[in-house]
Amino acid sequence: MTNMMDRIFSRRILPALLLACGLTSCNAQQRQSEAVTPSTPNAVPTRKAQLDDDITSSRRNAITRAVERVAPAVVGINVTEVQEVRYGDPIFDDPLFQQFFGGPRKQEVHALGSGFIISPDGYVVTNEHVAGSASKVIVTMTDGQKYDARLIGADRTSDVALLKIEGTNLPYLDLGSSSDVIVGEWAIALGNPFGLFDINSKPTVTVGVISNTGVNLSPQEQRIYRGMLQTDAAISSGNSGGPLVNSLGQVIGINATIYSTARTGMGAGSIGIGFAIPINRARAIIDQLRTNGRIERDFWTGMRFQQIDERIARYLKLGSTEGVVIVELAPNSPSASAGLEVGDVIVEINGEPVKTEDAAVLMLYDSRVGDKLNLKVMRNGSEITKTLTLTRRQR
Repeated sequence: MTNMMDRIFSRRILPALLLACGLTSCNAQQRQSEAVTPSTPNAVPTRKAQLDDDITSSRRNAITRAVERVAPAVVGINVTEVQEVRYGDPIFDDPLFQQFFGGPRKQEVHALGSGFIISPDGYVVTNEHVAGSASKVIVTMTDGQKYDARLIGADRTSDVALLKIEGTNLPYLDLGSSSDVIVGEWAIALGNPFGLFDINSKPTVTVGVISNTGVNLSPQEQRIYRGMLQTDAAISSGNSGGPLVNSLGQVIGINATIYSTARTGMGAGSIGIGFAIPINRARAIIDQLRTNGRIERDFWTGMRFQQIDERIARYLKLGSTEGVVIVELAPNSPSASAGLEVGDVIVEINGEPVKTEDAAVLMLYDSRVGDKLNLKVMRNGSEITKTLTLTRRQR
């Protein structure tokens, strides 16, 4: 019986199963072939469109969206400045020579920089060292349109300037916050390096990260750079005044200065160490420039101080060389009125530790007329607090 069933299975059922499996395999191969080789001409463009969509969506990200939103409000700035040119040879500076041939001559100097619009009616932010001494400023938009700009005000100390162009419904940027910037987060710099904006009226975009925050640099030509944002986004000559934005497209800083070993006749190039003025610091300056046209910084303290060295520390019986010691005090000066004395060691200003003379200069000369500075002072081994009110400089 078993042998009979085996013969029936072998002769009838098995071939049927094999045929069925073969048909199934053929159908699967046919479907696979159709997936690889389109059966209709329209299948090729359809698949290409799908592929393009996939590539587009994968290439678009937070950075490209931020750039798309920000770029229209970034401007190129061309500046004309009248400078006095002196002769290099002392002979030509002799009054007798100047009597016959004239004194120092004046000439127009052209420079460029970057900026960004902060309001629909045309207020433009840039650096003071870009436009603060300009006799003429031309602002170029990304649509190629050029505007004559007037200087509303400039503050050399903070290196911030405010311009105004006449327009309505202009693209503008949102000012973010620099207080919550995260080291390592994306940073996007936009601007006009080496005048490239003039070629096609589009800002150059460079991308990096926030490398550091709260960086204090040494004073540069009476400019005080405090609490700076450091980035490795490429910043070169011409980028000054442009915005540093986060991945949301919010302005977190104003590109201002760089460290560079790469320098040509056109200016300095990026080596990945650039600094931006934090927008929270700049915002207060911008508001005052918009209201008053200037920042009143012509104050005086009436004191002179110096760095503490090992010798001074031993003489004053100090535990360290941190702080600055007052070495000169003018009678009836704001410092004298505050109760300060020669030999006092200033160790803190408005809650910030004073470790070096540069730090004290940065803190002190970043102030304005009328500011009250709370000073922590060491005197004869005791810690005391004095309040210094800054008054307008005497003439």
